[in-house]
Amino acid sequence: MTLPNIWSSYQINALGKTFQLCTPHQIYLSISQNPQARQTSYRALFHHHLNAKMISDIRQATNKGMVFGNDTFQDQIEKLTGKVSIQRKWGALLR
Repeated sequence: MTLPNIWSSYQINALGKTFQLCTPHQIYLSISQNPQARQTSYRALFHHHLNAKMISDIRQATNKGMVFGNDTFQDQIEKLTGKVSIQRKWGALLR
């Protein structure tokens, strides 16, 4: 049995390939009743290129369990979880 790329459902959702172990999510199905229109809309999600710095920032935040986003988003996550969601910069010790 040949497995699709195990870390991505892109070939299934964007290109219409089938794989018996994968079932489509209801949110994905709600994009459109028409499979071709749904696949086209899904592919459009990936048209924008992320630069190397953005990818590095996302990886760093993910690896540290931190929130990646603007200040408003970070504040919302902190309020929802009651936890600090970003890494604070170390400052000089107060004497």
